[in-house]
Formats: sequence, C-alpha cells, structure tokens
Amino acid sequence: MQTNAANASNLRRTLKRFAADSSGATAIEYGLIAAGVGAAIAGTVYNLGTVIETTLYGKILNAIN
Repeated sequence: MQTNAANASNLRRTLKRFAADSSGATAIEYGLIAAGVGAAIAGTVYNLGTVIETTLYGKILNAIN
C-alpha cells in the first residue's frame, strides 16, 4: 500500500504529463475549424436558397400564371 506522499507524488507526475501533452489541443483546434467552416457553409446555403426561391421560383411561377 502506498503512502499519502507517494500518492501525491504520482498525482503530481501525472498532472505534469497531462499539462505537457498538447495532442488533444490540436484535435480541439481542428474541431473548431471544422465547426466554423460548417457554419459558413450553412449560412451560405441558407442565403443562397432564399435568393433562388425569390428569383428563380418567382420567375417560374410568373411564367406559369
């Protein structure tokens, strides 16, 4: 059985390794970039859909009537 001092030492060592590890930060950064690109695409498609609806479908509707 380990003593409290040994447990504290193991905890400090583990926390230092965790703080020094930056591989998770890279994955989070890529996730944020992907989310930003997705939001930009969604906004563009939404605005483009509105423009297409008012111009193209409006012309088709007027041609039919």
